[in-house]
Amino acid sequence: MRSFKIIMMAALALGVVGAAQAELQNVELDGSIRIRGNFYDWDNNIFINGGEDQAWVEHRTRLGAKADFTDDVSLYIEFDAYNTWGDAFRSNFISGLDFANGGNNDNVDIYQSYIEVNNAWGLPLRTRIGRQELQLGSEWLIGNNDTAAFFPGLSFDGIRTTYATDMFSVDLLSFKLSETFNDFADGDVNLYGIYGSYLGLEDWQFDLYWLWLTEDEAVRNAGAPVTNATLAALGVPGTLAKDTDIHTIGLRGAGTFGAFDLEAEVAYQFGEIDRQDPFWFGNNDLDYDAFAFNIEAGYTFDMAWTPRVYLGGAFFEGADQDRGFWDFLFGNTNNDLSFNRLFSNWEYSEFIENTELSNAWVLRAGISAMPTEKISLLLAASYFETDESNDAGGFLWWRNPQDDTLGWEIGLYGDYQYSEDLVFRAGYAHFFGDEDGLNGFNNSALNGFAALVHNTGRRGGFLGLFGNRKDDADYNYLFWEAELSF
Repeated sequence: MRSFKIIMMAALALGVVGAAQAELQNVELDGSIRIRGNFYDWDNNIFINGGEDQAWVEHRTRLGAKADFTDDVSLYIEFDAYNTWGDAFRSNFISGLDFANGGNNDNVDIYQSYIEVNNAWGLPLRTRIGRQELQLGSEWLIGNNDTAAFFPGLSFDGIRTTYATDMFSVDLLSFKLSETFNDFADGDVNLYGIYGSYLGLEDWQFDLYWLWLTEDEAVRNAGAPVTNATLAALGVPGTLAKDTDIHTIGLRGAGTFGAFDLEAEVAYQFGEIDRQDPFWFGNNDLDYDAFAFNIEAGYTFDMAWTPRVYLGGAFFEGADQDRGFWDFLFGNTNNDLSFNRLFSNWEYSEFIENTELSNAWVLRAGISAMPTEKISLLLAASYFETDESNDAGGFLWWRNPQDDTLGWEIGLYGDYQYSEDLVFRAGYAHFFGDEDGLNGFNNSALNGFAALVHNTGRRGGFLGLFGNRKDDADYNYLFWEAELSF
């Protein structure tokens, strides 16, 4: 695999060879300010914020500059800062002492910084080297993390080379997610991929891709973010991941036909997490062998307010939660993991996920309209159900059946385009939680990683999505937002 990684990176870097001496021609600035106030009513759920409501204002500032040179060479640098109101006030309100509340902390980051070369050797070839956003397709698996609440953004360090014509495009991806300063890729987390798109059919796009997320010799890097930190946080006993390989192959189609529109994507994931096992016998490596899809179909009416109705659904295959007698006797796990959402920018719920919901069925429907040219409204409803319920809590290898239903959600959202650059947003959502499904150890959060606790025999180590509640959960969420971009 190491030789393949070296060849992959070398091929990506070839796109810059055709660049000659460059001379500055043009400089452009861009930026945005996004401010969002959030309020959550958790209905006295003691496992979230001690049963208290939550309210805060998040604030993200972005400022970027693009410099164009001759020979189709350019660079782009973008700084950003993500914070909440009150986290950097520079004085103590009682004593007046400056910098008493951490106001001297510098939280400005280099969010993007890359060199771009176009038309190398006279070919329709573009190469970006450096830190950059990745937005593949509809961002169902790879996106920039700017959806709904908690929008700090996401950028990747590496190389992206694109060969694009009017009929098709192909992207080669090589990105470093974690560096341990060992030998090449040794102990590191890397993302590789090939993403191809066919554009030859008017108003339609068809994508075919392969993504490979890999962590090499993680046992030498106990702080690696993909496996070890997750396992440790979940309290999995006596386990430490060595190698992690998650391969995802997928197909996507999106477009319009008259008043109809369609977004559909299907993916299959395979791979494994190799683990050191404290037992002398038993098979405790964890396998990825999961299927997922996302689909949404809509129709826009040619009438006042241009209403659009849509119906959608999503499925993320979950880990098999059954653990039989022989598994119990020999210390085997199910050797099965739920579909991993990778770096998705889709958020199906305001309450039970932050783009990492898995082991779940989702049904969605809604209607949007534009009463004026500046105002748009959306009424949305969703239903959530666990794919593989965790029949836990029994004696030894026996299990008690659990409820699959997680709950219903309904939301009302509105946008007001005050000017070309400034938009105001507001929304309200309510979640009708199911008591048994939320409390039933149904491991749908955290990409299904909570299943690891059950698979290692630690029943009761993770309390489902929200912990033990006596009544059905009725949660509320309210937000307002202002965003200015230039």
